[in-house]
Amino acid sequence: MPALTLRDILALDPVRSTEPELLAGEGALDRPVRWVHSSEVYEGANFLDGGELLLTNGFGLADADEATRRRYVRELAARGAAGLAVEVGRSLVLMPEEVVDEARRLGLPLLALHRVVPFVRITEAANRAIVARGLSGRGSAVRPWGGDHTTALLADLADGQALNQPEVEARAALAGFHPGAGARLIGVSVHGARDLGVIDRAARALGGASVLRAVFPGDALALVAMPGAAATRQDAVRGGSRDVVRAAGSRDVVRAVQEALRAVAEAGVTVAVGHAVAAAGGWLRWSETLRAARTTLELALTVPSAEPAPCEGPLVTSSRALTLERELTRGGVDANRDRLARLVQHTLGPLLAWEAAHPSDLVRTLEVHLRHGCSPTRTAALLHIGRQSLYQRLERIESLLGLEIDDPDLLGDLLTALCAHRIVRGVRAATGEGLRTVA
Repeated sequence: MPALTLRDILALDPVRSTEPELLAGEGALDRPVRWVHSSEVYEGANFLDGGELLLTNGFGLADADEATRRRYVRELAARGAAGLAVEVGRSLVLMPEEVVDEARRLGLPLLALHRVVPFVRITEAANRAIVARGLSGRGSAVRPWGGDHTTALLADLADGQALNQPEVEARAALAGFHPGAGARLIGVSVHGARDLGVIDRAARALGGASVLRAVFPGDALALVAMPGAAATRQDAVRGGSRDVVRAAGSRDVVRAVQEALRAVAEAGVTVAVGHAVAAAGGWLRWSETLRAARTTLELALTVPSAEPAPCEGPLVTSSRALTLERELTRGGVDANRDRLARLVQHTLGPLLAWEAAHPSDLVRTLEVHLRHGCSPTRTAALLHIGRQSLYQRLERIESLLGLEIDDPDLLGDLLTALCAHRIVRGVRAATGEGLRTVA
């Protein structure tokens, strides 16, 4: 399906209501319009990328001299604008002759809008039509997993495609996703689920949460919109588990989403939750939390967990739980493998040499102990050993490394090296198969 043209834009009801008059560019009415903007900035057209129809009330043109007006039209044409629409009758009584002359000389479509219609009505109608036409035209040739609005938008956000906020909001609205004022968005990536049921059940448990979700090959991806504080507490009280209610009431929305997913996901499913971002923060924030969830899922499926694995149930983790893993693998696991291996050997070499000759569980014991505040009670319980056995392991570790493991100055180095060791082990386990990539 061809792109929306300037001729198509002129046929839209909000545009027709302005009683538009074409003053120049009659031969360019069939050029495609990529987006419709309104702006009263007359110092230049550098914010345009090409293919835009620009709306202006003419206020800046009213007091400009002839040279400035001509330069303004030339700059729009040079940036590849699809056309210029100027409201006349209020700020600008008549269209300046030099503007018409320059537009005709350059072949730039110039419209005089003779009746006042809020520009927001025009841009909303036009941009929704542009998005709808573009998505129906791209179809599955661009996204082999489907051409629906939701799937295409989530894919573009997760892939970090160059977008703009009006486009994202228009496409989200077409998909029925309307984050409210003050809402916080959390990206979710799910592996091992048969369909979107786990996400939908979690959304119901969260009460007031709205969700944008789609299935991709092998995985599901979602944006969960948690409403503002008062709404979240009220909706959580109406439904959901006690843990979800407690987390929502405390405003830890990431934990609330994790608890809801943990309560409804089946055994064998792996879920990764991104960080919380403000819905009003712009499409880059939307993209960040989706990409964080996807990267975290990749790590959860590739890198052995620092904690003893649960006997049953799903694995639900978050980007903040794997912050160190994500930082150590920034730029890709393979690109960091040699650097991480050197770090591990430098910090943990004697301990790893001992384990190679004497099968034991000293490395994992050290990491669990450090991650839980060096609490012997908690560490022993998690490892399912007695405290005396734990003390013997800790003494052996300190003897091999020649240091006191509860020294605060060593905590960062040791945890970083232990995390790097798990990453390297995960890479070795994946050798021959290739590291899995989440779509």
